[in-house]
Amino acid sequence: MSSHTPDPERAAHRPDEPGRAGAEPEAEQRSVDPPAGLPVPAGTPAGAPGADPFAWAGPGAEHRPATVAGPAVTVRPARGVRRTVGVTLGVALLLTVLGAPLGLLWAAVAPDIPVVKTAEGAVYATPQPEQPIAADGWFSLLGLGFGVLAAIALWFLLRRRRGPAGLLAGTLGGLGAAVVAWPLGRRIGLSTYQRLLDTAPDGRAFTKPADLRAGGVDWLLRVLPVPHGNLLLPAFGAAVTYTLLAGWSRWPSLRPEPEPQWAWPQDGPAAGAGLSSAPEDRPARSAAPEPPGPGAAEPPRG
Repeated sequence: MSSHTPDPERAAHRPDEPGRAGAEPEAEQRSVDPPAGLPVPAGTPAGAPGADPFAWAGPGAEHRPATVAGPAVTVRPARGVRRTVGVTLGVALLLTVLGAPLGLLWAAVAPDIPVVKTAEGAVYATPQPEQPIAADGWFSLLGLGFGVLAAIALWFLLRRRRGPAGLLAGTLGGLGAAVVAWPLGRRIGLSTYQRLLDTAPDGRAFTKPADLRAGGVDWLLRVLPVPHGNLLLPAFGAAVTYTLLAGWSRWPSLRPEPEPQWAWPQDGPAAGAGLSSAPEDRPARSAAPEPPGPGAAEPPRG
């Protein structure tokens, strides 16, 4: 064997061999991570490379915690809250505007109060007139009817907003409608009454427009109107009606849900083979032998 022929029995590296003292030691074997999507061998530590502690949630990236706390998840609830608040305020404003027709209707059906002009001003033509009581009664009935109809309309038209948002919109809208209806209704014919009061001679009989005695508006800090008395009846009717509709709802979420499809449990393809569920289905034959007819021959006896 020549000197240039490598000896198979000689070690690959010897520290005392001349000329090989500066040789680098053999690199350690690197651990190979399992490919993505393949199961990790049993017994692998949770912190080892390739060990996914969230492997039970599925291989998809949408199941990882990093995507759950993203900006898209935090933006959607805020956007939904803003939309709900906007719809609630919009519906309340619409009901407030509808208080104008309510006031015109009240002024049309409520009777005017007869008065007589005197030196001290206008006095009732009769000692105890019934017209002021009738005006309060008509406003109360119309206000309650307005609140009930508003709650029913909100319940059926805003099915996706059923719940506290619909209740709040009906209540605020009822209050706003009453605040608009009363001043507008009492001003119908008020200018004519003031003109007659200033120019009519004493003893002249005329009528005064309908007004409320059991309700009104108090101004909080001269900025915020606070209704009281029978001006609260539209909001009361809307709140009670909406609450009753929610209490009698057949769906726990107050929104229409699909009906469950009930079916008979079947253990196999032959389950229920002997049941007749329709008029055209024929009953299954029994395994017992049929009885002999009246004219059939008797079997031979042993």
